[in-house]
Amino acid sequence: MENLLIVMPVKDSIETSLMAIEHVCSAKSNNPFVVYNDWSLPENKEMLQNKTTVGFTLVNLEDVVDTPSPNYRFVLIDAQKRALEQKAHLLLIESDVFVKEDTINRLLHFAGKLKNAGMVAALTTDANGAVNFPYNHIKPKSEAVIATKHRLSFCCTLLTNRLLKSLDFEELPKNKHWFDVTVTAMSRNAGFVNYILPGVKVVHQPHSSRPWKKRKYSNPLRYYFEKFIFGRDRI
Repeated sequence: MENLLIVMPVKDSIETSLMAIEHVCSAKSNNPFVVYNDWSLPENKEMLQNKTTVGFTLVNLEDVVDTPSPNYRFVLIDAQKRALEQKAHLLLIESDVFVKEDTINRLLHFAGKLKNAGMVAALTTDANGAVNFPYNHIKPKSEAVIATKHRLSFCCTLLTNRLLKSLDFEELPKNKHWFDVTVTAMSRNAGFVNYILPGVKVVHQPHSSRPWKKRKYSNPLRYYFEKFIFGRDRI
């Protein structure tokens, strides 16, 4: 079995986050799992600390960086360093995603099987199994693996060790909040192939940790006003 490091950034939305963590702990086998607490409220930080006994390492970003949330750039840099030290693939799972018992093992299996794989992503669905954000555009007719030139989300995506060795996340722009589009392009530019696995599904509750982002759909004028005036959600 190849080595794997699993990481999850967490920002409040504590009930959903703890459920997401418990799903990973039930499915991760002996793979190390690091949760990055990105300046959650003190009471939520305490709840996370009290839950470490279920099988994860907690990194409180307020002890490491002085920049306000989101600190996804730091998470990627730190996680890449850890994965390379462990000669491991890196699996990113968001705190609003619930994996299944076989999700992690299947992603790891395909990472070793698929030729020149850079990123390998599970397909996101709602609780009823309907494909949802961010893969609404995917209409799989079967469970056949899809090689894609579209951007992959970090919802539940494995970055192969080969890819990690080829990239330097220190080069990620400092003026952005989210990096799935950037890393997807970096993977392709480095000559790797990115894949979506329609047969490996996870339940996604979009924007659970940052509910203001839901205004993109319910109140787009306000969303884009805040995005450009206050510099939110820089992709």
